Amino acid sequence: MTKSELIAAMSEKRRDISKKDIEMVVNTIFDSMRQALIDNDRIEIRGFGSFTIKHREARQGRNPKTGSSVSIPSKRVPFFTVGKELRERVNNGQ
Repeated sequence: MTKSELIAAMSEKRRDISKKDIEMVVNTIFDSMRQALIDNDRIEIRGFGSFTIKHREARQGRNPKTGSSVSIPSKRVPFFTVGKELRERVNNGQ
């Protein structure tokens, strides 16, 4: 599902709110989540899952085409952990 599909689905359920207002709410939520991850905060949505930042250390890698050694710098990577309720619903096909 894309962001525009999410906005369309929400506007179908709530016809009393304009599509432009729904888009503003969705963008505000995503912007807040993005900023929380930038600030190294944890995001937890009960019944859905949590988002955290994992730190990857610098390391030496290999270029698969040439086999030469490549230096990979350290970085921060967003990481999602699915919640128990969502995992069970997906596994049960609900």
